[in-house]
Amino acid sequence: MKHLFFAALLLGAGRAAGQPSPRQLYPGLFEAVQLGHVYADGKTFVDATPLQPPAAIEQAYQAEHTRPGFDLKAFADAHFRAPGAAAGGYQSDVPAGIRHHLDTLWTVLARRADDAALPAGSSLVPLPHPYIVPGGRFREVYYWDSYFTMLGLVESHRLALVRHMLDNFAYLIGRYGFVPNGNRTYYLTRSQPPFFGAMVALLAQTEGDTVLLRYQAPLLREYCYWMADAAAVPAGQARGPVVRLPDGTLLNRYWDASTAPREESYAEDVAAQQLSAQPAAQFYRNVRAAAASGWDFSSRWFGPAGTLASIQTTDLVPVDLNCLLYRTEQLLARTYALQGNAARARDFQTAAARRARAVLARCWSPQLGWFVDYNWRTRRPAPQPTLAGVYPLAFGLATAPQAQLVAAKLGKDFLKPGGLATTLATTRQQWDAPNAWAPLQWLAVQGLARYQQPALARTVAQRWTALNVRVFEQTGKLLEKYNVVDTQLKAGGGEYPLQDGFGWTNGVLLNLLNHYPAAAPGQ
Repeated sequence: MKHLFFAALLLGAGRAAGQPSPRQLYPGLFEAVQLGHVYADGKTFVDATPLQPPAAIEQAYQAEHTRPGFDLKAFADAHFRAPGAAAGGYQSDVPAGIRHHLDTLWTVLARRADDAALPAGSSLVPLPHPYIVPGGRFREVYYWDSYFTMLGLVESHRLALVRHMLDNFAYLIGRYGFVPNGNRTYYLTRSQPPFFGAMVALLAQTEGDTVLLRYQAPLLREYCYWMADAAAVPAGQARGPVVRLPDGTLLNRYWDASTAPREESYAEDVAAQQLSAQPAAQFYRNVRAAAASGWDFSSRWFGPAGTLASIQTTDLVPVDLNCLLYRTEQLLARTYALQGNAARARDFQTAAARRARAVLARCWSPQLGWFVDYNWRTRRPAPQPTLAGVYPLAFGLATAPQAQLVAAKLGKDFLKPGGLATTLATTRQQWDAPNAWAPLQWLAVQGLARYQQPALARTVAQRWTALNVRVFEQTGKLLEKYNVVDTQLKAGGGEYPLQDGFGWTNGVLLNLLNHYPAAAPGQ
């Protein structure tokens, strides 16, 4: 396997430099706007379109901001055009029904290929093919969201759009060596849960093995991003996204290359860091790594204090991430087998088997009867169960007895009137109870079905889709997340208001409606 990791080292190196981000373009002005809360949402400014060249705006700010009576909001309004919501003008036709709404939303949330000649200073990274955005404040493509959106596109027979989105991700991998969190300059320091392989496999289910071969190169290069410099990581240490356990086993963690506050949540991060005992760089990296996980934020990432100030994301080997990379290794093995390259196929089969053994050994908690994250520093499994524990079922790593225990705990502890709670901890964080999210419902349903638990799978699907449909009939909206404990209340928590749209909710809902038709009678 040594040559495989040398390949990772070579292919993962030398990523192209990205466009400058807003903080780099507007030193001083950026901090003033974000810390001054000129906009209610910190993402507004970093998404705004500059009306003059960035250098001219920065020069004007330096010349004007010390003058008596300077109005920062007026200056921002004069030099930037603030963005609107992704589907801001759309009005739902509730009487037409949920399926009509879902079909219409694909058009509402679709974006054409971006103009490569964007205004100077735009934070958008242009994509060469059409894509779907989630909705609301999320005006760009998001990596792991897109897999769950694609589930609905496949059900809607919009395979051309699935191919376009895959080609966009392949383009981003070719340009940066990985898929960024989203196609914005301020996201170019981190990725998200690596669902590219799952996307490729999804299209291959319809179009055959040629799809696997078509995307082999970007699939390999993304894998190399996650395994970069693996050969140089000493036992018991970590470097970037790679963790080498004391016995030499290689696993992965979520990672962000930056140690600065997130640009899109700058004021929030600066304020939160002041409450933490961690050095600023360490705290910001842990916060950014949690953003890379997609679970921003959750008690899952917190230390014994149970607060954001104690966040320890980079100390954890996440069970979900390593299941996804296990799937990637399996797919790469298959692509090489299709090409008749038995040696390379065997390398990746071996890597997948080693990763599976490590996940079963480190992430299974017999005390909890559950799969959890593993703290590589303390060499102990995390004490709290979260819905990330369904990934080993969804991707086939779990043993049959483990799957039975997970199913029992799902039904006893996680199952609520509206579906599965994200964690068993009720906090003000949006990735905790009482909130629930479409991707985790779908993964749980798939895992339960895979391990012969059809009744519970149907119950989860039924409760989730019924909640989605009822909220739509009452409000005309499908939402980013839902309160599954008290289904009459909205989901809360997080750094921004509840968003509607919503790409991954739409995709999962249509998939479950089609595969569990009894879940929403009459729909």
